[in-house]
Amino acid sequence: MRLEKASYKAIKYACLNFHYAKAIPVNTFGYSVFNDKNEWCGVVLYGTGAAINIAKAYNLKQGEVVELVRMALNGKQESTSKVLSLSLRFISKYIPLCKLIVSYADLDQSHYGTIYQATNWYYTGLTSNDERSGWLIDGKKWHRKSIYGKLGTDKKEVVLKYYPSAIEWITKGKHKYIYPLNKSYISLCKSLSKPYPKKAVIA
Repeated sequence: MRLEKASYKAIKYACLNFHYAKAIPVNTFGYSVFNDKNEWCGVVLYGTGAAINIAKAYNLKQGEVVELVRMALNGKQESTSKVLSLSLRFISKYIPLCKLIVSYADLDQSHYGTIYQATNWYYTGLTSNDERSGWLIDGKKWHRKSIYGKLGTDKKEVVLKYYPSAIEWITKGKHKYIYPLNKSYISLCKSLSKPYPKKAVIA
């Protein structure tokens, strides 16, 4: 199995065809995945995520924390865990300033982070209340923080002024996981960690 830098064409196709969100996240970079038969299996994407201050919660600087945004795969990969592991090595090699990876498991999709639990990530709990609500605009979900960053407010009357067809939505939230690329941040991750969520509990 091997990874190489993904083209926009590959990212677009994989996100629209292999991932439930059917959307292409912005401000991302990623890697195309090829199995041992040299068949293309999709992409794994990283980026700054929806949160503007993604690094602030860990007393780190912008750029030192990166979000695993998508694993848009077609199932032809030998091991999803290996894909994740190889991609983390790429991050360590090509983005040496990155110290921590953040990712989420979407409860609305009945996901609880099997891949992260299998690869020893640290679970830090559910997303906060303000991260569980937002607006559906032209078929795309926008968290309140993202709307605030775009309009300077998330008040209903202002949002509807700019986007008359916008619809408010509230999600069940997402399970949040973190992974230290730098060994010196293992103690931080441990201090924030909680027991892994179980499927039977959230079903």
